[in-house]
Amino acid sequence: MADIYIALIHHPVYNKGRKIVASCITGVDLHDIARSALTYGIERYFVVNPMPAQLKFAERIIGCWRKSDSFVHNWTRAEAFKLVELAPDLKSVVKKLKNPILVATSARPQGKIKFPDLRRKLKGLKRPVLLLFGTGWGLAEEALDQVDLVLEPLRGKGSYNHLSVRSAVAIVLDRLLAKV
Repeated sequence: MADIYIALIHHPVYNKGRKIVASCITGVDLHDIARSALTYGIERYFVVNPMPAQLKFAERIIGCWRKSDSFVHNWTRAEAFKLVELAPDLKSVVKKLKNPILVATSARPQGKIKFPDLRRKLKGLKRPVLLLFGTGWGLAEEALDQVDLVLEPLRGKGSYNHLSVRSAVAIVLDRLLAKV
């Protein structure tokens, strides 16, 4: 199976007015997504944000959990934070992973590949796969133009479709990587 990586993209994403912005990093996204990443065997969880102040904020949180005394307080969260890596842009992540297959997620109905099809495809791939999750109101077109595949959107029973990104990450990872 391919090595799977995830990236939480804070730029370029849309705001609710459909303008391209850089969204803020949240502490809860850092640790909840790290815990999901550890649970599902993700190789690395990249947090992508171009704003130096936001990266410093994330570094403070991550640094706190990487200290040895945090293992006493909550060793599982400390273990999960080992997977987190900060990056200023998607280009630097792609360069680091050396030609990954980029798979975007989106709540908008533009997805082309279904979960079972991607799950099967992952088993035969040798190249790394980078799953992209947009913050704000989703990945901007300029980010989507760079990807190889767009995963079908998550759909619940009702018409409402605006999950938190940490919920979406957990659901996507479960659908793609859970033991069945």
